[in-house]
Amino acid sequence: MKIGILTSGGDCPGLNAVIRGAVLKGIAIQGHEFVGFRDGWRGVVESDVIDIPRSMVRGIAKQGGTILGTSRTNPFGDGGGPDVIKANLERLGIDAIIAIGGEGTLAAAKRLTDAGLNIVGVPKTVDNDLDATDYSFGFDTAVHIATEAMDRLRTTGESHHRCMIAEVMGRHVGWIALHAGMAAGAHAILIPEQKVSVERIGQWMLAAHARGRAPLLAVAEGFVPEHMETPHSQRGLDTFGRPRMGGIADQLAPQLEAITGLETRTAILGHIQRGGVPTAFDRVLATRLGMAAIHSVVEHRWGTMVALKGTEIRSVSFDEALGKLKTVPQDRYDEAAVLFG
Repeated sequence: MKIGILTSGGDCPGLNAVIRGAVLKGIAIQGHEFVGFRDGWRGVVESDVIDIPRSMVRGIAKQGGTILGTSRTNPFGDGGGPDVIKANLERLGIDAIIAIGGEGTLAAAKRLTDAGLNIVGVPKTVDNDLDATDYSFGFDTAVHIATEAMDRLRTTGESHHRCMIAEVMGRHVGWIALHAGMAAGAHAILIPEQKVSVERIGQWMLAAHARGRAPLLAVAEGFVPEHMETPHSQRGLDTFGRPRMGGIADQLAPQLEAITGLETRTAILGHIQRGGVPTAFDRVLATRLGMAAIHSVVEHRWGTMVALKGTEIRSVSFDEALGKLKTVPQDRYDEAAVLFG
């Protein structure tokens, strides 16, 4: 069987480990042949492929990014669609696709599967927001990076007696902010699932300051204060029609400074969180997912995604995978909130 692999959407630590796991198991056990689509769905639409021999994946599990490149191309955009992609796959002799990506990628994969294409999905989301899997690779790395950044912000904040706000990734969910904020001992954690007034945030800052601390706040990019209706976004939409996030920390800083009288600085971590080498946890998880994806291909489980359930890797339908976001539950936020201020 000839299998095509693609990585789509934002890059993420662990993508190369998925590719390696799939290729090594597919060649060693099943004798499959592999090709990679360059730059995600763009490569599928434009038939831009490269061979992936065993030698190509040697030692790549520890590398960040993706050796195949990625993009946010919509496969149903100009020049694409099921008929075009089917024709491309037939001409190239490709029997199945392993699509590694997040919600947008998997939603596109579902539509193409419904149109008759043979596709298996692997979840990739730094935000850890897919409900069908307990954890997604890249999340652990992002939390480690964000925690280290907050540790560094804390020392400079205490030196200058300033409030520091660290903005982390989290479009719809606050898992990175919650975990990194708790690990770094943040005095407040602001996430999309919980609306909080600027005045309440100011009270937490002043409570920390009164104890002689330099307040440290962790905020997810999708956080919406009580006085706002929608998340802060001034950079337009991506190719899937979703707002580009970023900058809520810069919006909050002058408001909080006016309320508290404390000098307030911000650090927007942005792409730093998904660059660099993956943690050991993410390398292992990504490798297991890649190997499990090959098993799903062999079993012809088209329209499914591999997922971590407890400590086991299982297969779930795209419908289940895309059913709802995995948001931070109230009890987890309440647990963290005990430490605020």
